[in-house]
Amino acid sequence: MSNWLAGKVIENHHWSDKLYSLKVKVENYPSFTPGQFTRIGLKLDDKLVGRPYSLVNSPQADYLEFYSIVVEEGELSPPLHELEEGDTIYVSDLVTGFLVLDEVPQEHTKIWLMATGTGLGPFLSMLGSNEIWERFESIVLVHGVRLASELTYADYVKELMVKHPTLQYVPFVSREETDFAINGRIPAALQNNELEQKAGLKMDPADTHIMLCGNPAMLKDVQEVMADKGFQRNRRRTPGHITTENYW
Repeated sequence: MSNWLAGKVIENHHWSDKLYSLKVKVENYPSFTPGQFTRIGLKLDDKLVGRPYSLVNSPQADYLEFYSIVVEEGELSPPLHELEEGDTIYVSDLVTGFLVLDEVPQEHTKIWLMATGTGLGPFLSMLGSNEIWERFESIVLVHGVRLASELTYADYVKELMVKHPTLQYVPFVSREETDFAINGRIPAALQNNELEQKAGLKMDPADTHIMLCGNPAMLKDVQEVMADKGFQRNRRRTPGHITTENYW
């Protein structure tokens, strides 16, 4: 049984007119594993409305962070977008989810973190912890968006790359041309090997694990493409090479 804990907004950063990141202070929040999610909520019309959100912060942070996009017909995301410092927000004390490094087979020493949109959130939590740097010899973060302006947290990722040479960052922009990102969708660049060439790293089922988070169509298409390359879904009873999290 979960409980709602009252917290205070300490920052609401608007990346664009729809993308935003909330930092929340909740006293004595329980520990969690990077990649997991909880529920956040607001009291609207005398009822508490809650939805699942991944934790962006590392477990060592003294605040909770959530990355979201406004869904115009949604009940919760528009008022969350309008919160200001000091406003009350509720966070469930139950944290769960299996998009975690503990689920990755030990023989996999190279990891690809592939996200679309706000699916980037759980991977930021992993990159903010120590385990990923201690365990993997190669880490590739892939972030697919429509417009270059939606490549949020890019400066933070670039700072991590300076500290950790094992990290590579490969952005995708599907609806405009840039001089730095791959134009198009992640599955297509996997099928024609453009992504591997961009990273300069071969994807081999013997030592490679793929984590996927975001658009369900991307998850489905990537798994189909990679199945032809010998990669299978990772399950506890049947360990494989691809761990996934649908983001809506």
